[in-house]
Amino acid sequence: MKKFTLLTFLIFCGLGTIFSQVTIDPGAIEVDQPVTITVDLNSNETNCNGINNPQKVYMHSGIGNNNNAFGFSVIGNWGQDDGVGEMTNNGDGTWSITIVPQDYYGLTQQQAAEATRIGIVFRNPDGTQELKATGCQDFILLVGAVQITITAPSTRPAIITSGSNLTVSATIAFQGSTTVQGTYEIFYNNLSVATGTCGFPACNRTLTNITNSGTVRFVGSPPGTSETGEASFEVFVIDTAIEEPIPSGLVDGINYSTTDPTKATLVLTAPGKDYVQVAGSFNNYNPTQDYAMKRDPVNGKFWLELNGLTSGNIETYQYWVFDSNPISGSPALVKTADPFSTLVLSPFDDPFIPSTTYPNLPAYPAGQQREVTVLQTGQTPYNWQVENFEKPKMEDLIIYEVLVRDFDADRNYQDLIDKIDYFKSLNINAIHLMPVMEFEGNESWGYNTSFHMALDKFYGTEDKLKEFIDVCHQNGIAIILDVVLNHAFGRNPLVRMWMDDPDGDGWGGPADDSPYFNKFPTHSFNVGNDFNHQQPLVQEYTRRVIEHWITEFKIDGFRWDLTKGFTQNCGNGTFDGDFGCTQNYQQDRIDVLKEYADYSWSLDNTHYVIFEHLGSDNEEQQWANYRINEGKGIMLWGKMTDEYNELTMGQNGNKNFNRMGHKSRGFTQPRLLGYAESHDEERLMYKNLQFGNSTNSNHDVKNLNVALSRMSALGAVTLTIPGPKMIWHFGELGMEQSIFTCNNGTVNLPGGGGDCKLDTKPQPQWANNWPNDPIRSQIYNDWARMNALKINEPVFEGDYTINSGGFTPKIFIFDTSIPTDQLRNVIVYANFGVNNATVSTDFPYGGTWYDLMDESNSTTIDGATANITLQPGEFRILGNAPPATLSIDNVNAFDKLTIYPNPANTEFSLNTQTTEVSVIDITGKQVKQFKGDFNAGKIFDISDLNTGIYIVKASNNNGQSSTSKLVKL
Repeated sequence: MKKFTLLTFLIFCGLGTIFSQVTIDPGAIEVDQPVTITVDLNSNETNCNGINNPQKVYMHSGIGNNNNAFGFSVIGNWGQDDGVGEMTNNGDGTWSITIVPQDYYGLTQQQAAEATRIGIVFRNPDGTQELKATGCQDFILLVGAVQITITAPSTRPAIITSGSNLTVSATIAFQGSTTVQGTYEIFYNNLSVATGTCGFPACNRTLTNITNSGTVRFVGSPPGTSETGEASFEVFVIDTAIEEPIPSGLVDGINYSTTDPTKATLVLTAPGKDYVQVAGSFNNYNPTQDYAMKRDPVNGKFWLELNGLTSGNIETYQYWVFDSNPISGSPALVKTADPFSTLVLSPFDDPFIPSTTYPNLPAYPAGQQREVTVLQTGQTPYNWQVENFEKPKMEDLIIYEVLVRDFDADRNYQDLIDKIDYFKSLNINAIHLMPVMEFEGNESWGYNTSFHMALDKFYGTEDKLKEFIDVCHQNGIAIILDVVLNHAFGRNPLVRMWMDDPDGDGWGGPADDSPYFNKFPTHSFNVGNDFNHQQPLVQEYTRRVIEHWITEFKIDGFRWDLTKGFTQNCGNGTFDGDFGCTQNYQQDRIDVLKEYADYSWSLDNTHYVIFEHLGSDNEEQQWANYRINEGKGIMLWGKMTDEYNELTMGQNGNKNFNRMGHKSRGFTQPRLLGYAESHDEERLMYKNLQFGNSTNSNHDVKNLNVALSRMSALGAVTLTIPGPKMIWHFGELGMEQSIFTCNNGTVNLPGGGGDCKLDTKPQPQWANNWPNDPIRSQIYNDWARMNALKINEPVFEGDYTINSGGFTPKIFIFDTSIPTDQLRNVIVYANFGVNNATVSTDFPYGGTWYDLMDESNSTTIDGATANITLQPGEFRILGNAPPATLSIDNVNAFDKLTIYPNPANTEFSLNTQTTEVSVIDITGKQVKQFKGDFNAGKIFDISDLNTGIYIVKASNNNGQSSTSKLVKL
């Protein structure tokens, strides 16, 4: 995912002209003075796309030193039309921007003094077109009237052994005219070590007997001027790693002492590397030989015990990993955070994290680059209220998929906590969180993971996530976490320690000697850098990730992203060439994924294992039926979006959805996690409105209210089918916002100059109070009723048949082991046509059949009835007996809670003694609370509340609670 490369030479074509397409005014850049940068798009002299007829042009740029033109600061959000770096159209094909570099890039005084390079890429708003210099290099502008260019040593930073000599060469340029004349002074760690006059072709000096690491600073002045310029580079003096056995019981990453809060031991696996130092806040990021890691002579692991730490203090550190003989294109030194970090600080992302979401975020250490790991001894463990959560049965799961970023306006875990009653009233019993591990950037879906064991801070703190999990467990809701272990992105330390980086910008993909990643993907769907799951180190890393989230966060299950990528058999570098192989049965990924499931179950015997495979039945059967006689088995995502969408649009009744049931796929038990919507598919409601059947003006599916009225029927023919099911957030409110909606509310579909699929979405569901909209709330209430029936009525764990392939599908659900006077037969009917339809009842026997959606059970049908008529969009769920359990009201009530009057105008009473009464609006926000010793019949004033639907939650002095709905007139 590289965006930046570093030019190693520059050609100046006269005052103010840097390249034929880029000019600056004035002709030399001073860090504290305004400069106008202009790009000419009239001629395309590069093979790097070019920008054609743009409405806007952005300058994506950074500033740094000779080592990295982007090293101090980068301004611009790639692919975002957010005004950051936007240029002015001059009307003649040229675009300009005026900046004061020190202010624009937010430089410290030290950075301003050391800045020598500005790196630039020009792009269109969505980043699909970009303009670079000849050779596809970034445009590099020099900073200062006098520019110093270091020509030797050629590899920087320089890595030498103690006592070595080092030759330094440089050239001096003044206002764009190259010269080698002038005088110079060389400093080592700010001590003057040499002075002289330049000769031809460069200024040369050899520094002798260097024994300590440090910084070479070359200060030069052209003849006849008082102007000076400078350039610097680092020198590292390394030794041979001390070999010493690693203490027993240590694992990679941070090992905190259980008895001494002033001590921690760091462990790093780095095969092929020669020397590792630990640089951190505890040594001012200037490590001496005392901070060189020892190396175990048997397993090669590097380790270092840190002593003298202060309990509770936040420290930060990086590994400085040296390779004295790197393969071609790989760096000799990589500075990186710990790959097993549980919390990292990022100079790229942290400045944009709100303090309300992450209070007291530790400061990133000044003067460093890239991520650093946070270390803190003596931490107070989270006080779990639910230690041993009893998970819902797999067969009963109703999973609610959530992207934290797009769930509510604050985009954090507190939003989810505040909506717990919203989830509970919907009667879901599991929440699937899309990835929350540290990912690149903030506005992301999270699948660009960089640190698999670290929590991304944009959503909140570790304790806040634990609080959310704890609150869910208190309310009977399991938590399933999306894990992305097919790949890792470029900030990941396991990528960077063995990266191919010939341009020296500090970014790159895997090199040939990577013990973790394939240099080229071995399947056709890859993003990021492809893990090689046949490597023992990758398998150990994966087990550590599994263990961390299960043991530290009490995660109840994992949804494994892109499991098709866990093969080594399908890589020839092209999508078309790899596709058929990737789709077909691959034994290596079957075996390794079974091993990962086994490891999860070894830590948590009832852990949910879910694969997003979407592959061939014969391969998925291997997982679904795995250890099934032990009550296990792996759940497989079952996408049925297209089939159901044809029905909701009323366009194609020939689409059958029989594969929503596990039996059609050869699974011996219901391990198919079926869904009509997910984060990856277009919203059904969006397509209903765009492409719905409009042949009947009285039931025009392109009409919003008509389209919404059909979504309850969708729930009837999805949620009721035995086996686990999934809801994508706000499907229960009829969300019609396209997944390609941009952050400004417009829709940019694929093929229209880029898409906005990953953009942050607007929040109409709360801003427009959808839960109190009578049509949208009907979907919510109907789905809640269906969920409660499915979870609480045993018949929904029984057998079934699905008759689909027309506009009037029918589902038969039955369990003949249940007595005939109980609910043992259920029939689901629906009409997805746009006209009335008469359907045969097909009752298996006579008697009274009850409408299970009628909470009073007053709607019945005589079993002798042969046919029923359904209005377009109507559905019925009929059973041979009333449900034995409650549904929308709390099934764990301490007493059947009755509210009277209901509906109420200004006040209400309860039928039972209480100590606390809360009134909660449909968004989950508590709007009224009463505390005291209240007898039955106590009057509660609600005259100040708006009309609408509320949840009343009552608690008694035995710690029991119950909820029920209240309608306020």
